[in-house]
Amino acid sequence: MKSGRFGVVAGLAVALALAACSSSEDSGAESSAESTSASTESPSADVADAVTPVVGHVLDDPVPVATTDGTTHLVYELEVTNVLPQDVTIDSVKAEADGKSLLTLSAADLINWTSMFGTAKPGTTMGPGESGRVWMDVSIAKGESVPTQVQNSLTVTLSTPMLPLLPATVVTPLPPMTVSGSAIKIAPPMQGAGWVDANGCCTVTPHRHAVNPIDGSFWVAERFAIDWVQVDAQGKLFNGDRAKLESYPYFGTDIQAVANGKVVAVLDGLPEQVPGASPTGLPLDEYAGNHVVQDLGNGHYALYAHLKTGSVKVEAGDELSAGQVLGNLGNSGNTDAPHLHFHVMAGPDPLRANGLPYEFDSFELTGRLASLGAVDELATTGGPAPMQSAVSTGTKTDELPMFLDVVTFPS
Repeated sequence: MKSGRFGVVAGLAVALALAACSSSEDSGAESSAESTSASTESPSADVADAVTPVVGHVLDDPVPVATTDGTTHLVYELEVTNVLPQDVTIDSVKAEADGKSLLTLSAADLINWTSMFGTAKPGTTMGPGESGRVWMDVSIAKGESVPTQVQNSLTVTLSTPMLPLLPATVVTPLPPMTVSGSAIKIAPPMQGAGWVDANGCCTVTPHRHAVNPIDGSFWVAERFAIDWVQVDAQGKLFNGDRAKLESYPYFGTDIQAVANGKVVAVLDGLPEQVPGASPTGLPLDEYAGNHVVQDLGNGHYALYAHLKTGSVKVEAGDELSAGQVLGNLGNSGNTDAPHLHFHVMAGPDPLRANGLPYEFDSFELTGRLASLGAVDELATTGGPAPMQSAVSTGTKTDELPMFLDVVTFPS
């Protein structure tokens, strides 16, 4: 398993060579004990333009999505760059709208929600010219209005203040972010009970981390991707030898179209992988394994990935109806256990597109795994895995299941 997950379509390591801004050896000002405590004011329309040590932007404006925790989520990423020839540390990140705080990530929070390019080092310190990414998940309580514009800002500390332009601590506003649109409503891709969201929204998972550099741009196809696995009535994922496909009762389950729409791409004939081991050496076009891409209309495309070898029943150009069987659940491509990888995206390429939110029209929330460790336990021992004790179960309408949810999809 990959950190207790069932594989991602792609998770490419990024190693980018970035040049820091040049500067003279003399910063033009000497620092003092008093200067290190200085800070800029919070950004407002009345504050004059100011030099900032960090620049950045939102990678992709968010679309609101309702989830099983009873809130509406705005899921997006901030890409930030240190433009100075010195270290800069991110102390906190805030999201605000209409004068109200929506989210604050402290230094402790940012350890899990921040990643610097080209390095595996922990922490939130950016070296000279270094870039990184902050994963954002703003949740809005039921009954509250979703803002149409959000202001994100970073509070950063310089290792060496550069007075008068840059004190020790600086609040850096990023360009305002627009929130618009709505999540597409679709039917579930399977039927039956015991389906587990083993790698989904909205915490940091391998799917959220899979921001891939392809053809000169970053793409976040898997922002809302889910790896679906199924446990039986006893809560078991597999029975017997973990390395044998026949040990997984749900292997070969029918996969159904989630809406009406034309098939735009098909791949079949790739071999099944051995469960319990991560494949290596795959070319980029085999990460999704045997798969189908369907045009759902209005710029939405569905990916059904890792299908069983030889099971794909459709061809490019076929018009599908919601509920029509298009193939069977398998273990092909970048996967270490049978599962359906499903996501919706803004283009027909499984990787070269940005992920879009979606909501299933109806399903039953029956429980929730206790933790990431419970996913690891399912993957390694077959389970049963511990469950959370206090979960608001029941019928859900037009919502997205969240990571660790166990659901029943209607027949």
